[in-house]
Amino acid sequence: MPDSTIRHVHARRVWDSRGRPTVEAEVTTAGGAVGRAIAPAGASTGSGEAVDRRDGGTAFGGLDVRGALAAIRDEIAPAIAGMDAAGQAALDARLIELDGTANKARLGGNATIAVSMAAAHATAAAHGLPLWRWLAGDGADGPVVMPLPEIQIFGGGAHADARVDLQDFMVVCPGAENFAQALDWTAEVYRAAGALMAAAGKRQGVADEGGWWPVFADNEEAIATLALAIERAGFRAGEQVAIALDVAATQFGRDGAYRLRLDERDYDRGEWAERVAGWVARHPIVSVEDPMAEDDPAGMAQVTAAIGDRALVVGDDFLVTSAARIEAAARDRACTAALIKPNQAGTLTETRAALDAARAAGMRTIVSARSGETEDVTVVHLAVGWQADQLKVGSFARSERMAKWNEALRIEEGLGERARFRAGQIFPGQGRP
Repeated sequence: MPDSTIRHVHARRVWDSRGRPTVEAEVTTAGGAVGRAIAPAGASTGSGEAVDRRDGGTAFGGLDVRGALAAIRDEIAPAIAGMDAAGQAALDARLIELDGTANKARLGGNATIAVSMAAAHATAAAHGLPLWRWLAGDGADGPVVMPLPEIQIFGGGAHADARVDLQDFMVVCPGAENFAQALDWTAEVYRAAGALMAAAGKRQGVADEGGWWPVFADNEEAIATLALAIERAGFRAGEQVAIALDVAATQFGRDGAYRLRLDERDYDRGEWAERVAGWVARHPIVSVEDPMAEDDPAGMAQVTAAIGDRALVVGDDFLVTSAARIEAAARDRACTAALIKPNQAGTLTETRAALDAARAAGMRTIVSARSGETEDVTVVHLAVGWQADQLKVGSFARSERMAKWNEALRIEEGLGERARFRAGQIFPGQGRP
C-alpha cells in the first residue's frame, strides 16, 4: 500500500480570475506524492456559507490572504502532519475542530477548503489514480455517468456590475448524447448569442465568468434573446437545448420584498413568484436557481409548488451546501435541486454530506465552481467521482472556465465505452430514456 501519511503542507498566495489573491495549498505525503488545490471565491455569496479569511487594510483592496496562509503554515500544517491523507473524514474533522467556528471564520474557509482538496489530490496521486477515480471507489469499475454541463451565455447580477438583475442566463443540452456534444452545441449557441448582440450594437465584451456582457432593456429581453440564440444556432429550444436561470434573488430581495432595478419595479412575494412562473411559462426554461431570497423559505416553497413540475428549482444561497439546510428544504418542499460548492462548506467531507443529503431527499445535484476561479479543476473530478447530475462552471470563454470543460472532456474520452450520459432524464417533463 502506498504511504499517504502527510509529511508536509505548504501554502502560497496565487491569483484568481479577477486578479485577486487567493490560497493554494500543497500537501506532500511520506511516499512523495503531491496534491495541490486552490480556493475559489464567490461574488454572490450566501450569509450562511464558510467565509474567506481576508486581511483588510489597503493592499489589494483589503483582499490579501496573508492571514489565511499563516493559518495553514502555523496551525493547520502542524495539526495534520502525520495524519493519513486518505482519511478524508478524520482530516476534515481536525480542520473543523481546529477552526472552532460555525463558518470557518477563524482560520478561513479559503484555508480549510484548499487544504482539504489538496489532501484528496495527494491521496489520489499516492495511489496513481486521477482524483475522480479515487473518489468514485468501486463505482468507477463499471459505467460512469458524466454530468450535464450548465453553461452561462449572458452574465448578470453581481457578475456584471448589476447591469441586469438576474445573475446567470445559461443553457443546458437535454438532447445531447454525450458530454462532448453538449459542449459542441453550447459553443454554437454562445457564438449565435454574440452575433445577435453584435448585430444589435450591444456586444460589449464579457462579464466575470466569460458570458456576454448584458446590454438589455429589461431582464426578460435577455431571456428572449437567449431563446432566439438557441434557435439561430439550429437547435429546438426546450428540447435539444434549453435555458437555465440563476436569479440570485438574495441580491435584490429581503423580507419577502423584491426590487428589480432594471425593471424599475417593486414586487411582494406573491407578485415575484408569479413573475418567475410567467417566465417559465413563456420561455424554454427548465431550471431556476435561487428564484427567491435566502431569507424567504415560504417564497421558495411557493415557486416550487408553481413550477416544480416543469422546471428544477435550485437552492444556492438558500442552501449554502449545508446538509442540515438541504434536509429542511426537502421537508418544506422548498426546492428540487441543490447547488454544491465546496468552498461554501469549507471541507470536502461537509461538501459530500450535503450532496448525499440532497440525493437522499430525491433532489438533483449540481456541483459548481465560483465566479472567482483559477486553473484548478477539482470541481470536475468531484462532479464525476460523486456522480452529480450537473456541472456548473460559468461560461464557454476564459481559460479558468475552459480548463474545467477540457478536463471533463479528457475524463469522458478516457472512459470510452464506460461513459454514460443522462441529460434527458434530469429535468421535469423531459424523460428521454
